[in-house]
Amino acid sequence: MSSENRGFEGKRNFKSKANAPNFAERMGALANLPRFFKLVWKTSPRFTIISSLLRIVRAAIPLAILYVGKLIIDQVVLLSHSNGNISTHRLWQLVAIEFGLAIISDVLNRATTLTDGLLGDLFSNYTSVRIMNHAATLDLDQFENSEFYDKLERARQQTVGRTMLLSQVMSQVQDLITMGFLSVGLVAFNPWLIFLLVVAVIPAFIGESYFNDRTYMLTRSQTPERRELDYIRYIGASDETAKEVKIFNLSGFIIERFKKLSGKFYKDNSRLSIKRSVWGTLFAVIGSAGYYAAYIVIIIKTVTGDISIGELTFLAGSFRQLRSLLEGILSRFTSVSQGAVYLRDFFDFFEIKPKIVVSSQPRPFPRPIQQGFIFENVGFKYSNSDKWANRNLNFTLHAGEKLALVGENGAGKTTLVKLLARLYDPTEGRILLDGHDLKGYGIVELRKEIGIIFQDYLRYQMSFAQNIAVGNIEEIENRELIERSAQKSLANMIAEKLAGKYDQALGRRFNEGVELSGGEWQKIALARAYMKDAQIMILDEPTAALDARAEYEVFQRFAELAKGKTTVVISHRFSTVRMADRILVLEKGRMIEEGSHVELLEKNGRYAELFHLQALGYQ
Repeated sequence: MSSENRGFEGKRNFKSKANAPNFAERMGALANLPRFFKLVWKTSPRFTIISSLLRIVRAAIPLAILYVGKLIIDQVVLLSHSNGNISTHRLWQLVAIEFGLAIISDVLNRATTLTDGLLGDLFSNYTSVRIMNHAATLDLDQFENSEFYDKLERARQQTVGRTMLLSQVMSQVQDLITMGFLSVGLVAFNPWLIFLLVVAVIPAFIGESYFNDRTYMLTRSQTPERRELDYIRYIGASDETAKEVKIFNLSGFIIERFKKLSGKFYKDNSRLSIKRSVWGTLFAVIGSAGYYAAYIVIIIKTVTGDISIGELTFLAGSFRQLRSLLEGILSRFTSVSQGAVYLRDFFDFFEIKPKIVVSSQPRPFPRPIQQGFIFENVGFKYSNSDKWANRNLNFTLHAGEKLALVGENGAGKTTLVKLLARLYDPTEGRILLDGHDLKGYGIVELRKEIGIIFQDYLRYQMSFAQNIAVGNIEEIENRELIERSAQKSLANMIAEKLAGKYDQALGRRFNEGVELSGGEWQKIALARAYMKDAQIMILDEPTAALDARAEYEVFQRFAELAKGKTTVVISHRFSTVRMADRILVLEKGRMIEEGSHVELLEKNGRYAELFHLQALGYQ
């Protein structure tokens, strides 16, 4: 399945599953936090310790500032009634202390922000690498499944979003410690103030929790469509798509589709945002009413002389900060628990295991291959499809043989060579190599022995040399091998015409990049197959973008270089196919004919029909 289709199919399969987590599920999701902090610790133990210590110290600062402020006011009141009989030395000491605490608070705040930012960046990089490492272990078949791709997309999103969760959890702990300090004074004065405070902020907590649930459900349900939106944004303004967009006049269609999707997102998001704002305002009024009720109680106590003016400011300030902290903690708790639910998406991705099982004690790969490959009743179908891509394949690919695969689009030719390279494992049947099941060999060793170029090869936005070196990335510094591979595919003549030769940047994405023609790119792709001293060469439509003369030159060179190697060629051009020792004709995933070019023409079957149809085009 192509990447552009995954978004369209994914939205059909996924919306029904986007249910908002209930309170119990969010609480259960908090169990993800220890695992999350293990990752944070692995990212940087040093920054984790520094951030924790800074927050512990910061937690005590608000109480210290409030208490020193209380002492200052009481001292001012005392001085105002002393008629100058008391020294002001104590007052200025207290002011200096409060000033010092303010500076320390600012320094700690900036240091914490810096540490969290650095730790967050490291965590994002660390988890991104982990995602790429895990993705590299998964099967090609899994990447072609839309639900898997949604999981991968959400896991990628977590690498950035979870850095905020880190800061939120640590801030939560810091605020809880601060609340513990501030609550001591209020409890000593009047325990009912704490009760009033909690009752005042509970409605806001419930409202915040409800709307976070709705936001989670909306965001999760939009995942496939947002990928479609990103894809439409890309094809609407890209150097790779510009020519077709212009020639087919697609801009109107693309823009309308973008407007429709983006408008839907805006409508859904704005509706939820408006409701959240209205209810949030109402809950804020309730919270303010609770605060001023407590404030009135404190004022009355001050007027009656039960407490000093300094204590009034201390208690009022403590209550105000406690209210703010409690609101923040309850609100942040919803975000933290919601973030912990999102963490499930992140960890779920790492729970996905490859279906292709690698042998723990692989057989040594035969060098040279003696007998070849035997397909025994091999069939394969994709996990998200009921249709067989290949079925009942029974044939032998002999060592050193040149085999061609022929068939119309969708006949299963590319799937067959992917089975040979063990990018897929057969759904039924088995493939033998020199009499042993292919699954018994090391998968890395197998792929080292295969030089393969697919028809949808990548055009890397890298240098000319790097584009060839990807065929054997371990030899990326081996310039001699790279240039020799370019000579074999005739790509060396392209390099000679470029200003930067083999160091010339290719593609238009980066500065000073040069775009090549389809045929030139294809010769570079062919050079990748020559980067390995592989026993098996697989070329899937290798000359589709070449003209007749270039095709002839490439295949003459290929025939010379492939002597003694086992070769599989997929091509629609019979001038290429007829060079093979043997030809397999596929139709709807099944093998319907087998033989040499001459033998198949004599049979006057499907191959002969296709050959004569193509020959008519040259008459």
